[in-house]
Amino acid sequence: MSVSFASLRRVAEEALRDAPASHDLSHVLRVVANAERIATTEGARVDVCTTAALLHELVNLPKNHPESSTSGDLCAVRAAEVLREHGADPAFVDAVAACIRDHAFSKGVVPESLEAKILQDADRLDAIGAIGVARCMATAAEMKSRFYSPDDPFATARPLDDRAYALDHFAKKLFRIPARLHTAAAKRLAEERIAFMKTFVAALADECAFPAHEAWPGTD
Repeated sequence: MSVSFASLRRVAEEALRDAPASHDLSHVLRVVANAERIATTEGARVDVCTTAALLHELVNLPKNHPESSTSGDLCAVRAAEVLREHGADPAFVDAVAACIRDHAFSKGVVPESLEAKILQDADRLDAIGAIGVARCMATAAEMKSRFYSPDDPFATARPLDDRAYALDHFAKKLFRIPARLHTAAAKRLAEERIAFMKTFVAALADECAFPAHEAWPGTD
């Protein structure tokens, strides 16, 4: 690749200068590290995976935005522009843009290339574990939602609503992430993170004196 990683990082830093904590430069760098680790293990193109990870948040509409699911498409276009401006090879530009285009969870697309699957896995890994809990609560604050329903925290008699309650997001999305990972390397990394999250939920229930939650989706 003819483009220096450092120069692309400066582009990402500028684009994310005012980003919320849930999708800031620290998130991007964690996804880069995840992508490099998985790509190395899985025999994929590390340069494509890490570049896609570095540029995957150049455009990111808020979770409660009506067009949130188009963020990946918009970001892919912007990433391609950046890479072309930096003199990247057209084939490399296309490979990176393809990874970014379909990485978002909300789009619900299974990517075709191994590199695109790795970006999706790397991004999803950053949504679980200790950092996943922190990001979930940060997103709740951004959306002005509550941590949990005071009357029915584990949604035993109501539908899950993760736009209203952060804890609902654990059951609706986060605990389901391991089943949606593509690579063996990512699945191994997910095991410990999910175990931590289950411990966190049990501690939260204990501290808040919630009723038993064993039947809650994702905690079995």
